Amino acid sequence: MTKNSFSAVARKLFILDVPSYGNTIFYSLGFLALTCLAIITATGVVMVFMGSSWWLANQSGIFFRSIHLWAAQAFILIIILHVLVVFSTSGFKAPRRFTWVLGSIVFFTVLLEAEFGYGLRGDFSSQYRSLQGADFYNGAYLGKFINTLNQAQVFGLHVIDVPLIIFALLAFHYFLVKMRGIAKPYRSDVHVAIVPANHKKLFVRGGVLAVLIILLAVIFPSPLIMPAAIEEVASENPGLMAQTLMSEFSRTSDTATYSDSIDPYTYDTRNVYITAPYNSLIAATGAPDELAAFSAEPMDIQDQNIAQAETYFQNEGSMTLDPKNQNPIISVVSSLITMAKSGLYEAAVNNENPGINPTYSLRLLGDTGVLSTEADNLHIATEQWGMMREENGFVPPGAWWLAPIGLLNHTILANDANGDRDGAEILGLLALLFVLFPYLPYVNRLPEKLHLAERIWKMK
Repeated sequence: MTKNSFSAVARKLFILDVPSYGNTIFYSLGFLALTCLAIITATGVVMVFMGSSWWLANQSGIFFRSIHLWAAQAFILIIILHVLVVFSTSGFKAPRRFTWVLGSIVFFTVLLEAEFGYGLRGDFSSQYRSLQGADFYNGAYLGKFINTLNQAQVFGLHVIDVPLIIFALLAFHYFLVKMRGIAKPYRSDVHVAIVPANHKKLFVRGGVLAVLIILLAVIFPSPLIMPAAIEEVASENPGLMAQTLMSEFSRTSDTATYSDSIDPYTYDTRNVYITAPYNSLIAATGAPDELAAFSAEPMDIQDQNIAQAETYFQNEGSMTLDPKNQNPIISVVSSLITMAKSGLYEAAVNNENPGINPTYSLRLLGDTGVLSTEADNLHIATEQWGMMREENGFVPPGAWWLAPIGLLNHTILANDANGDRDGAEILGLLALLFVLFPYLPYVNRLPEKLHLAERIWKMK
């Protein structure tokens, strides 16, 4: 490309003239955000091409995953700083109000994209975040559309759907900024010179940011704590596994009794966690069908067998099949424990409905309590301000942008039985007010009353 053709392209793409403060770092934030987005996109494409085993176990993959993580952290931080600058200088005033609306929607969409990314990482954090996220979306009346336990759906949202929305919104947002230019002071008594935009400075700052992200990825790589597995729980704590299976059989588990603003878990836990895997087991082994024998018994005998089995496993009854045992439920659960130790049970459960894989296995792990216990041990549990930090410490930082949710959970919603629903409604209302802020009379004059813009206007 010749110098003249490059200049022609630059004139079409870049803002050419800016107020005297337009070449400061505060007005480079939009370009720096795009720099982060380019790094996120490039590393994301490579990671998708290479696959999860590469980004989880291979050193090069871990490096790319770390760059991806730090670029996402920088992206969100820069967007927040950009919003603060626009707010402080009242850059949302007419005719730029709709530009603010678009930018606000981009901001919330980016937060959504970040959480989908955490859910796909493939470690313990992904499991716990997915489980907590599912509760939040259920409370937000979106559970029938967004199931964060469904990794196939989350993968499509994170890799294709949401990025396309972000790219489209950003393109429209920048088009409006390019068309109207950088906002000049809203006060008639403040005069600033119009100067040529320093594009070289923009690219230098973008380069420095890219180097900083790479250095952070080298020094503070993305952590990895191995995910929990049903096989591991059954092997290390068969009693807990047995008690959980009994709660699924008697339909008293958290999943079986789940209720929020909607109920996305409408499946029969007895069928999913007991009947279906047990039927696949006896079909493969030719063992006697104890479940059919149980179903043929009178209801009062069935109730007695269930009560006896629950007491048996609560008292750490043996998981080894006893030929003298006459309780078919004890035999069924003991068989499933053996199946779970071999790793076949989890596969059978997930294959029951591949379309929502691994919703069933993650819900079962949630019912065992091992995810909550491990999250408590790692200090990332919801009652410990959620996922605002990573599993192995404060660096790299976790989803610190979830602080408002943590604040709600520790104050207004501390004793709220419908916290997910009420929290989603409160945050939804606040988000709507944020998006419509330029259109709210009196409220939209807050930055003027605080006199936040003067220092920025004086910069050069």
